[in-house]
Amino acid sequence: MSFGDPNNPYGAPQGQPPGYGYPQQPQQPQQGYGYPAAPPMGAYPGAPAPTSMPGTVSTARVLLWVIVALQLIGVALFAITAVSVEAAKDDPTLSEEPAFEQLADYSSGLLWGLTLFALAWGVFALVLALKFGKGGNGVRITALVFGIITAVLGLYPFIIVGLIHTVLAILIAVFVGNAAGSAWFNRPRY
Repeated sequence: MSFGDPNNPYGAPQGQPPGYGYPQQPQQPQQGYGYPAAPPMGAYPGAPAPTSMPGTVSTARVLLWVIVALQLIGVALFAITAVSVEAAKDDPTLSEEPAFEQLADYSSGLLWGLTLFALAWGVFALVLALKFGKGGNGVRITALVFGIITAVLGLYPFIIVGLIHTVLAILIAVFVGNAAGSAWFNRPRY
């Protein structure tokens, strides 16, 4: 076989050294049985995004609405307590009772401060619940932080009443932080 003839159709291409067959192409690393490794799930550019809110994310949203309702109840109780303490401090007959002395130790300013804090925390939960439908990953991270802080606040200052808040907050953090929550909040928005 002579490669010297430029008109030979079986000869080496012009400008390349003679070799066997086609030029070498880079090969993909292969795993068992000669099949190439598949990319991980969700790595495809056309991977389907969730079109409806997953059940766990929807449950987290409902739990936020429950926290809003509980916060409104807490606001009402704090406000009623603040008003009654202010009114009772002026009553001379109650000032001698030991049960009232413990309640009178709280200043009405502290009770009004707790009322405002409970109202602000309820508004924060309300805004988060409203943002779940169209919010992005920032809403997810904010909901995680909200859940963690609510769980901690439910444990320390408000132990008896805060137990319900703690359980709800932990569930919110888990449901928003799982894979379905990540897929929902990271979905493309067109």
